[in-house]
Amino acid sequence: MGIIKAVCTSPGKGMRKKNSGEGLLLKEHGLKDDAHAGPWHRQVSLLAVESIEKMRARGLDVGPGDFAENLTTEGIDLVNLPVGTRVKIGPEAVGEVTQIGKECHKRCAIYYQAGDCVMPREGIFIRVLEGGPVKTGDHIEVMEA
Repeated sequence: MGIIKAVCTSPGKGMRKKNSGEGLLLKEHGLKDDAHAGPWHRQVSLLAVESIEKMRARGLDVGPGDFAENLTTEGIDLVNLPVGTRVKIGPEAVGEVTQIGKECHKRCAIYYQAGDCVMPREGIFIRVLEGGPVKTGDHIEVMEA
């Protein structure tokens, strides 16, 4: 079981997200008011704070939301969750892992702003099967693969 460390949104794609501390996951849509939400397989992005710490150890001044992730987690091995794994997020929401990492065809704004982007290697994406509120401090747990 892990913990949600940040809940982040942005008005546009390809930019750092701002941690609001809470949000609403909408069924088959994503995080309310986020540019990446919509009817596709990458509705919500997750990145572990442990991955962000790797970038900090390299001297980068980065934190939650800087890699355009919606949910920053702690204590859950995201990159080793198989596609199809279901996760419970907060008291009500359920997501299904749809993609591990992503291919970056060109260096995005995040790369140029932060000096590197860990999201393509260590971020994951989910679609929202059941919606609900989510906030910093909520649990995230693996349900089934």
